[in-house]
Amino acid sequence: MCAIAGNFKQDFETTFGDNRVKIMNGGQLLSLSLDKFSGSGFKSKNEYLFGRIDMQLKLVAGNSAGTVTTLYLSSEGPIHDEIDFEFLGNLTGDPYTLHTNVFSQGKGNREQQFKLWFDPTRNFHTYSILWNSLNIIFLVDNIPIRDFKNAESKGVPFPKNQPMRIYSSLWNADDWATRGGLVKTDWSKAPFRAFYRNFNANACIWSSGSSSCNGKSTTTLSTEDAWKTQVLDATGRKKLRWVQKNHMVYNYCSDLNRFPQGLPVECKL
Repeated sequence: MCAIAGNFKQDFETTFGDNRVKIMNGGQLLSLSLDKFSGSGFKSKNEYLFGRIDMQLKLVAGNSAGTVTTLYLSSEGPIHDEIDFEFLGNLTGDPYTLHTNVFSQGKGNREQQFKLWFDPTRNFHTYSILWNSLNIIFLVDNIPIRDFKNAESKGVPFPKNQPMRIYSSLWNADDWATRGGLVKTDWSKAPFRAFYRNFNANACIWSSGSSSCNGKSTTTLSTEDAWKTQVLDATGRKKLRWVQKNHMVYNYCSDLNRFPQGLPVECKL
Protein backbone atom coordinates (compact mmCIF):
# COMPACT_ATOMS: atom_id res chain seq x y z
CA MET A 1 0.00 0.00 0.00
CA CYS A 2 2.72 2.46 0.92
CA ALA A 3 5.44 4.05 -1.17
CA ILE A 4 7.36 5.34 1.82
CA ALA A 5 10.71 7.18 1.65
CA GLY A 6 10.50 7.49 -2.11
CA ASN A 7 13.32 7.72 -4.61
CA PHE A 8 13.14 10.35 -7.36
CA LYS A 9 14.79 8.04 -9.90
CA GLN A 10 12.36 5.22 -9.27
CA ASP A 11 9.13 7.07 -8.48
CA PHE A 12 9.05 10.06 -10.85
CA GLU A 13 9.53 11.00 -14.49
CA THR A 14 10.25 14.30 -16.24
CA THR A 15 7.23 16.08 -17.74
CA PHE A 16 9.09 18.95 -19.43
CA GLY A 17 12.39 20.79 -19.36
CA ASP A 18 14.69 17.85 -20.26
CA ASN A 19 18.06 18.28 -18.53
CA ARG A 20 16.69 21.12 -16.39
CA VAL A 21 15.44 18.32 -14.14
CA LYS A 22 18.44 16.96 -12.24
CA ILE A 23 18.40 13.97 -9.88
CA MET A 24 21.32 13.68 -7.46
CA ASN A 25 22.52 11.70 -4.43
CA GLY A 26 21.31 8.41 -5.78
CA GLY A 27 17.76 9.63 -6.23
CA GLN A 28 17.45 11.38 -2.86
CA LEU A 29 17.64 14.97 -4.18
CA LEU A 30 16.02 16.61 -7.20
CA SER A 31 16.36 20.12 -8.62
CA LEU A 32 14.26 22.00 -11.14
CA SER A 33 15.57 24.97 -13.08
CA LEU A 34 14.04 27.78 -15.09
CA ASP A 35 15.74 29.87 -17.76
CA LYS A 36 14.53 32.18 -20.50
CA PHE A 37 13.80 29.26 -22.80
CA SER A 38 11.95 26.84 -20.54
CA GLY A 39 10.95 25.81 -17.07
CA SER A 40 10.85 22.19 -15.90
CA GLY A 41 8.70 19.68 -14.11
CA PHE A 42 8.15 16.09 -13.03
CA LYS A 43 5.30 13.74 -12.08
CA SER A 44 4.88 10.53 -10.14
CA LYS A 45 4.69 7.23 -11.96
CA ASN A 46 2.04 6.06 -9.51
CA GLU A 47 -1.51 7.34 -9.25
CA TYR A 48 -3.08 7.64 -5.80
CA LEU A 49 -6.66 7.64 -4.53
CA PHE A 50 -6.34 9.05 -0.99
CA GLY A 51 -3.18 9.31 1.04
CA ARG A 52 -0.72 11.55 2.82
CA ILE A 53 1.94 13.07 0.58
CA ASP A 54 5.00 14.80 2.07
CA MET A 55 7.75 16.63 0.21
CA GLN A 56 10.56 18.87 1.41
CA LEU A 57 11.26 21.92 -0.76
CA LYS A 58 13.81 24.68 -0.77
CA LEU A 59 12.53 27.46 -3.00
CA VAL A 60 14.24 29.79 -5.48
CA ALA A 61 16.46 32.17 -3.52
CA GLY A 62 17.13 35.85 -4.11
CA ASN A 63 15.02 37.71 -6.66
CA SER A 64 12.40 35.08 -7.53
CA ALA A 65 9.81 37.58 -8.83
CA GLY A 66 7.76 36.21 -11.71
CA THR A 67 8.53 32.57 -10.93
CA VAL A 68 6.10 29.96 -9.66
CA THR A 69 7.12 26.70 -8.00
CA THR A 70 4.36 24.12 -7.63
CA LEU A 71 3.57 20.91 -5.80
CA TYR A 72 0.14 19.45 -6.46
CA LEU A 73 -2.03 16.41 -7.01
CA SER A 74 -4.08 16.21 -10.19
CA SER A 75 -6.22 13.76 -12.12
CA GLU A 76 -6.57 13.87 -15.90
CA GLY A 77 -9.40 14.93 -18.17
CA PRO A 78 -11.70 17.96 -18.55
CA ILE A 79 -13.49 17.55 -15.19
CA HIS A 80 -10.32 16.92 -13.25
CA ASP A 81 -9.69 17.06 -9.52
CA GLU A 82 -6.67 18.94 -8.20
CA ILE A 83 -5.11 19.88 -4.85
CA ASP A 84 -2.56 22.71 -5.15
CA PHE A 85 0.41 24.24 -3.44
CA GLU A 86 1.83 27.11 -5.54
CA PHE A 87 4.71 29.28 -4.34
CA LEU A 88 4.67 32.73 -5.93
CA GLY A 89 8.10 34.34 -6.07
CA ASN A 90 8.96 37.88 -5.03
CA LEU A 91 11.69 40.50 -5.01
CA THR A 92 14.72 39.86 -2.82
CA GLY A 93 13.77 40.30 0.83
CA ASP A 94 10.01 40.23 0.23
CA PRO A 95 8.11 37.11 1.30
CA TYR A 96 6.80 34.40 -0.97
CA THR A 97 3.04 33.97 -1.29
CA LEU A 98 1.82 30.41 -0.75
CA HIS A 99 -1.25 29.92 -2.92
CA THR A 100 -3.59 26.94 -2.31
CA ASN A 101 -6.59 25.73 -4.27
CA VAL A 102 -8.91 22.73 -4.51
CA PHE A 103 -10.55 21.65 -7.77
CA SER A 104 -13.35 19.11 -7.85
CA GLN A 105 -14.97 17.90 -11.07
CA GLY A 106 -13.24 20.68 -12.99
CA LYS A 107 -14.28 23.52 -10.70
CA GLY A 108 -11.74 25.46 -8.67
CA ASN A 109 -11.98 29.09 -7.54
CA ARG A 110 -11.28 28.08 -3.93
CA GLU A 111 -8.10 30.03 -3.36
CA GLN A 112 -6.54 30.74 0.00
CA GLN A 113 -3.18 32.50 0.20
CA PHE A 114 -0.62 32.80 2.98
CA LYS A 115 2.66 34.51 3.83
CA LEU A 116 4.93 31.97 5.47
CA TRP A 117 6.39 32.57 8.93
CA PHE A 118 9.91 31.65 7.77
CA ASP A 119 12.19 32.16 4.77
CA PRO A 120 11.46 29.13 2.52
CA THR A 121 14.66 29.68 0.53
CA ARG A 122 17.18 29.26 3.36
CA ASN A 123 16.37 25.69 4.37
CA PHE A 124 14.20 22.76 3.37
CA HIS A 125 10.67 22.73 4.79
CA THR A 126 8.02 20.01 4.60
CA TYR A 127 4.81 20.60 2.65
CA SER A 128 2.09 17.95 3.03
CA ILE A 129 -1.32 17.08 1.63
CA LEU A 130 -3.48 14.75 3.71
CA TRP A 131 -6.39 13.57 1.57
CA ASN A 132 -9.01 11.15 2.82
CA SER A 133 -12.77 10.77 2.40
CA LEU A 134 -13.45 13.21 5.24
CA ASN A 135 -11.25 16.19 4.40
CA ILE A 136 -8.18 17.60 2.66
CA ILE A 137 -5.66 19.11 5.06
CA PHE A 138 -2.76 21.26 3.83
CA LEU A 139 0.21 21.28 6.21
CA VAL A 140 3.50 23.19 6.42
CA ASP A 141 6.09 21.58 8.72
CA ASN A 142 3.17 19.53 10.05
CA ILE A 143 1.22 22.68 10.99
CA PRO A 144 -2.23 22.73 9.35
CA ILE A 145 -2.85 25.84 7.27
CA ARG A 146 -6.07 24.79 5.55
CA ASP A 147 -8.82 22.22 6.04
CA PHE A 148 -11.24 21.57 3.15
CA LYS A 149 -13.98 19.35 4.55
CA ASN A 150 -16.12 16.92 2.61
CA ALA A 151 -19.46 18.70 2.31
CA GLU A 152 -21.03 16.50 -0.36
CA SER A 153 -24.16 16.22 1.79
CA LYS A 154 -24.58 19.98 1.25
CA GLY A 155 -24.06 19.74 -2.51
CA VAL A 156 -20.35 20.60 -2.62
CA PRO A 157 -18.35 18.25 -4.91
CA PHE A 158 -15.40 16.54 -3.20
CA PRO A 159 -12.45 14.79 -4.87
CA LYS A 160 -12.98 11.10 -4.15
CA ASN A 161 -13.38 9.14 -7.39
CA GLN A 162 -10.50 10.18 -9.63
CA PRO A 163 -6.97 8.93 -8.90
CA MET A 164 -4.31 11.63 -8.99
CA ARG A 165 -0.61 11.83 -9.68
CA ILE A 166 1.87 14.06 -7.87
CA TYR A 167 3.15 16.90 -10.05
CA SER A 168 5.71 19.62 -9.55
CA SER A 169 7.04 22.38 -11.76
CA LEU A 170 9.05 25.59 -11.88
CA TRP A 171 7.92 28.03 -14.53
CA ASN A 172 7.66 31.67 -15.55
CA ALA A 173 4.34 33.36 -14.73
CA ASP A 174 5.37 37.00 -14.64
CA ASP A 175 2.08 38.04 -16.24
CA TRP A 176 0.37 37.43 -12.86
CA ALA A 177 2.57 35.84 -10.18
CA THR A 178 4.15 38.84 -8.45
CA ARG A 179 1.99 41.82 -7.50
CA GLY A 180 -0.53 40.89 -10.15
CA GLY A 181 2.07 40.90 -12.91
CA LEU A 182 3.54 44.33 -12.16
CA VAL A 183 6.96 42.84 -11.32
CA LYS A 184 8.58 40.89 -14.15
CA THR A 185 11.14 38.11 -14.11
CA ASP A 186 14.74 39.36 -14.08
CA TRP A 187 16.37 36.97 -16.54
CA SER A 188 19.84 38.23 -15.61
CA LYS A 189 19.38 36.15 -12.43
CA ALA A 190 18.63 32.94 -14.37
CA PRO A 191 18.82 30.02 -14.07
CA PHE A 192 16.41 29.89 -11.14
CA ARG A 193 16.53 26.65 -9.14
CA ALA A 194 14.28 24.90 -6.61
CA PHE A 195 15.22 21.74 -4.69
CA TYR A 196 13.25 18.70 -3.52
CA ARG A 197 14.05 15.89 -1.10
CA ASN A 198 12.47 13.41 1.36
CA PHE A 199 9.45 12.53 -0.75
CA ASN A 200 7.07 10.30 1.19
CA ALA A 201 3.74 8.84 0.04
CA ASN A 202 1.74 6.94 2.64
CA ALA A 203 -1.10 6.35 0.25
CA CYS A 204 -3.42 4.06 -1.65
CA ILE A 205 -1.89 3.30 -5.04
CA TRP A 206 -4.38 3.06 -7.90
CA SER A 207 -3.56 0.49 -10.57
CA SER A 208 -5.61 -1.38 -13.19
CA GLY A 209 -8.87 0.01 -11.85
CA SER A 210 -8.41 -0.90 -8.20
CA SER A 211 -6.87 0.51 -5.04
CA SER A 212 -4.10 -1.11 -3.02
CA CYS A 213 -6.23 -0.27 0.04
CA ASN A 214 -9.30 -2.22 -1.07
CA GLY A 215 -10.60 -4.65 1.50
CA LYS A 216 -8.46 -3.32 4.34
CA SER A 217 -10.26 -2.50 7.56
CA THR A 218 -10.26 1.06 8.86
CA THR A 219 -11.45 0.05 12.32
CA THR A 220 -8.03 -1.06 13.59
CA LEU A 221 -5.52 1.23 11.92
CA SER A 222 -1.78 1.19 12.46
CA THR A 223 0.03 4.45 13.14
CA GLU A 224 1.09 4.55 9.49
CA ASP A 225 -2.54 4.23 8.38
CA ALA A 226 -3.98 6.83 10.76
CA TRP A 227 -4.26 9.32 7.89
CA LYS A 228 -7.24 7.37 6.50
CA THR A 229 -9.62 8.70 9.15
CA GLN A 230 -7.62 11.72 10.35
CA VAL A 231 -9.36 15.01 11.03
CA LEU A 232 -8.04 17.96 12.99
CA ASP A 233 -8.13 17.51 16.74
CA ALA A 234 -8.36 20.40 19.22
CA THR A 235 -4.61 21.09 18.99
CA GLY A 236 -4.72 21.02 15.19
CA ARG A 237 -7.68 23.40 15.09
CA LYS A 238 -5.84 25.79 17.41
CA LYS A 239 -2.79 25.78 15.12
CA LEU A 240 -5.02 26.28 12.07
CA ARG A 241 -6.67 29.31 13.67
CA TRP A 242 -3.23 30.76 14.50
CA VAL A 243 -2.07 30.43 10.88
CA GLN A 244 -5.28 31.82 9.42
CA LYS A 245 -5.37 34.74 11.84
CA ASN A 246 -1.73 35.76 11.47
CA HIS A 247 -0.58 34.56 8.05
CA MET A 248 -3.56 34.30 5.69
CA VAL A 249 -3.61 37.15 3.16
CA TYR A 250 -6.51 36.03 0.93
CA ASN A 251 -9.56 33.83 1.49
CA TYR A 252 -12.13 33.32 -1.25
CA CYS A 253 -14.75 32.85 1.45
CA SER A 254 -14.26 36.49 2.50
CA ASP A 255 -14.31 37.97 -1.02
CA LEU A 256 -17.85 39.33 -1.25
CA ASN A 257 -17.05 41.37 -4.37
CA ARG A 258 -16.06 38.23 -6.24
CA PHE A 259 -19.31 36.43 -5.46
CA PRO A 260 -22.10 39.02 -5.79
CA GLN A 261 -24.68 36.23 -6.02
CA GLY A 262 -23.55 34.87 -2.66
CA LEU A 263 -20.55 33.05 -1.27
CA PRO A 264 -19.98 29.39 -2.22
CA VAL A 265 -21.92 26.90 -0.13
CA GLU A 266 -18.89 25.56 1.74
CA CYS A 267 -18.08 29.07 2.97
CA LYS A 268 -21.37 29.19 4.89
CA LEU A 269 -20.95 25.88 6.72
